[in-house]
Amino acid sequence: MRLSRFFLPILREAPKEAEIVSHRLMLRAGMIRQEAAGIYAWLPLGLRVLNKICDVVREEQNRAGAIELLMPTIQLADLWRESGRYDAYGKEMLRIKDRHEREMLFGPTNEEMITEIFRAGVRSYKDLPKNLYHIQWKFRDEVRPRFGVMRSREFLMKDAYSFDLDADSARVSYNRMVVAYLRTFARLGMKAIPMRADTGPIGGDLSHEFIILAKTGESAVFCHKDFLDFETPAEDVDFQDPAALQAIVDKWTSLYAATEEMHDEAAFAAVPEEARVSARGIEVGHIFYFGTKYSEPMKAVVAGPDGAMAPVHMGSYGIGPSRLAAAIIEASHDEAGIIWPDAVAPFRVGLVNLRPGRGLRRRLRRSLRQAPDRRRRCALRRHRRAPGLEIRHHGPDRPAVASCRRAQGTEGRRRRAQAARRGRGPDAEPRGGFERDRGLRRQAPLFLRHARRQPGIRDFLEASSAGTTSWRPARRREHDGSRACY
Repeated sequence: MRLSRFFLPILREAPKEAEIVSHRLMLRAGMIRQEAAGIYAWLPLGLRVLNKICDVVREEQNRAGAIELLMPTIQLADLWRESGRYDAYGKEMLRIKDRHEREMLFGPTNEEMITEIFRAGVRSYKDLPKNLYHIQWKFRDEVRPRFGVMRSREFLMKDAYSFDLDADSARVSYNRMVVAYLRTFARLGMKAIPMRADTGPIGGDLSHEFIILAKTGESAVFCHKDFLDFETPAEDVDFQDPAALQAIVDKWTSLYAATEEMHDEAAFAAVPEEARVSARGIEVGHIFYFGTKYSEPMKAVVAGPDGAMAPVHMGSYGIGPSRLAAAIIEASHDEAGIIWPDAVAPFRVGLVNLRPGRGLRRRLRRSLRQAPDRRRRCALRRHRRAPGLEIRHHGPDRPAVASCRRAQGTEGRRRRAQAARRGRGPDAEPRGGFERDRGLRRQAPLFLRHARRQPGIRDFLEASSAGTTSWRPARRREHDGSRACY
């Protein structure tokens, strides 16, 4: 991807309405743009991140045995009347009528619709268990949308729904999703803790929220500090082994962990004082087991082994990819900007061409095409003048910026003149300072010298294969007289 052809409308200053770090950085970096209260357009850079989050979520759902489908966003009001939730849901539901005066709604969730789909296609216990999911945009008319995409009115949601014959098998499906969620958040670079939570309008008698700890979290959470050292379930975990799944869930739910709504002061006081953690947290996932709450009124029944018809036991499992993008930023940033986990970084490599002319660009594109890793994501930026650059190393063998072979500007002319006086060619390489990485030459000392001598704009992407990847928007600050400041 050539950055000169990329659409990246960055902002120099954060808008006044941006209250939290993720909102400010996403606006400044050109990831999102607000179109109405709580409604955002996802611009190309933000969409790359959002799609990568969805890819990770989808992979882990498929690994756990869930089956993807896609349901419509507009639902019939009659379905919600069957479950009894149409009048009970409240003003958060956007209710509409079509030209024939039929009552419809913009779905805030899909329990009713998935139950209708299931009851039309499954008749026997032999077809169970089933877990169906989709990734779809939803709308909830929040009274006061705020915090950017963290609490918006329109949002992207992965919601899965399990169907089982009885409560015991439904609990296995529930455990399967707990393990899948732990793996999903770990792959996204986050440590999520399952905490007992209120079921809310979804209903049911068992629910867990997955919370990540962050200083800018929206609510207070209380937990045992040993959660922070728990190992994530391995990639080879057997999702068809109920005992193994139960052992993992027991481990992750054996210690005290609760949100502010479910907090029990007496139980928390029983935790050793040195092990208590009181912090702020961000909800990144929510799962429910609600038994026959929807299957009974909507008559989603199957024939059991004895031939008798029985309502299925259901659960629902939600992750908000659009919310996750903001949560990752809240948990992983510094004073210079966003620090992307490698799995969701919009670009893995940023290359800056400091040499005018097309020869280097042609050689660079040819090298990238011939690289063994054809999935490499790279941003190529051409500069017409020598910028001040700050070299950041994310690992011992992976510098962040590739240079051209010939230095530019006053410093470059001085070095070439010195080389000519020593009898070397004008294009000769300076003594030392060069490194080779995938066929691209680097001149870190010269870059550092330019960074000390003159200010500039850093509008390239940095990347690393050594654990973390960073991207920061272009910014100007006052020059301190000794080096370029960003």
